[in-house]
Amino acid sequence: MRTDWLTAQEAAERLGISVLTLYDWLAQSNRGKFMLRGQAFSIDYLQGGRRGQGRIRIEADEIDRMLDAMRVKPRQRPRRRVPMPQQHYPGITVKLGYPGQ
Repeated sequence: MRTDWLTAQEAAERLGISVLTLYDWLAQSNRGKFMLRGQAFSIDYLQGGRRGQGRIRIEADEIDRMLDAMRVKPRQRPRRRVPMPQQHYPGITVKLGYPGQ
């Protein structure tokens, strides 16, 4: 099974974001603080070189997973209950209306 690896530039282009934004997302993901559409999300990637200071490679499948998580899925609006007409006013003990009438 062969895996397609993308550079940071290619991954950012497929996501439609800048490379700096991708690096920011990766840093947030490393700290466990990255959110996509209100859900915690982790990004799996490789960083080669000594002490992990080399070039970043991300699997094409991981980019597809991110794109799917970013996709907007229409949801049905919750139905509101019809408000019940209020026949009396709690806490009011006098007859309502203008005084003296």
